[in-house]
Amino acid sequence: MASYRGVTTILVPTTLHDHVTLPAGVQAVRYAPDEPVPDSDAEVLVVWGSGRRVLRDAATRLPRLRWVAGLAAGVDTILEAGFAPEVVVTSGRGLHDGPVAEHTLALVLACARRVPELVRAQDEHRWVAELGGIQEIRADEFRSLAGARVVVWGFGSIAGRLAPLLTALGASVTGVATSSGVRGGYHVVTPDELLGVLPATDLLVSLLPDTPGTRHAIDAEVLAFLPPHAWVVNVGRGATLDQDALLAAVRTGALAGAALDVFEREPLPADSPIWDEPRILVSPHGAGGRPIGAGALLSENLAAYLAGRPLRNTVDR
Repeated sequence: MASYRGVTTILVPTTLHDHVTLPAGVQAVRYAPDEPVPDSDAEVLVVWGSGRRVLRDAATRLPRLRWVAGLAAGVDTILEAGFAPEVVVTSGRGLHDGPVAEHTLALVLACARRVPELVRAQDEHRWVAELGGIQEIRADEFRSLAGARVVVWGFGSIAGRLAPLLTALGASVTGVATSSGVRGGYHVVTPDELLGVLPATDLLVSLLPDTPGTRHAIDAEVLAFLPPHAWVVNVGRGATLDQDALLAAVRTGALAGAALDVFEREPLPADSPIWDEPRILVSPHGAGGRPIGAGALLSENLAAYLAGRPLRNTVDR
């Protein structure tokens, strides 16, 4: 990357509230992420909340652009927008580890403690006696993380934060990633080995990104290898899960239930049958939303950009 010369303009969305240190000769222009970016000679575009339409428009109207700084962990919409090959793209990898891990843990515990059924019963003013009082401990039910066997598919930095939380509550965690081995003390298998692990799984958590190779990675075949008492939690991307196959498995009793934070189409259409399925909990893509440390990352990368040094979180294109 060329070293800094002259004045650099950085476009910053109004959704970013963190302080960004601007070196001398750098000016920031704010823009609303749901509106077209301003016409400018900006070299840097920070993205947080802009959709495909805005990004595609930006790709055609910013001729001097050299760097797009996405603050989401996944930057698939940026990569699809059509920015010139010489434009460097960085992600918000690491900024969402804490919030996403917390939200995932909340969904996992909701599954174990049957929160979807409890909420529906409350709406009906119905005392759901079978979920209270004296309860039998059964090996063919997922009712607690103590002794639970959890598989986390997409064992990156978010999983690195989540796995110890699950372990602290008594779960045994196995990761799934492109390469096998041990990461952070956890056994990790490859997708080719996954089907051999699933029959002994109580809970499958997906943190998969949306890539051509992960579309419907969790399909009818994968779900069929899970035992009937297992639950599925998806906080990665909606395109990685075959929603129709999941719904069919839950309705037929081949799967106990699911908690979904992401969907193939968002917002989830009002007429989707997923809304009415008693054992599927719907979360409105709320796991992230708070990039912790975004200002510090941008400040560090901006200084590196001006000096012609490599940027953190650069994404291969």
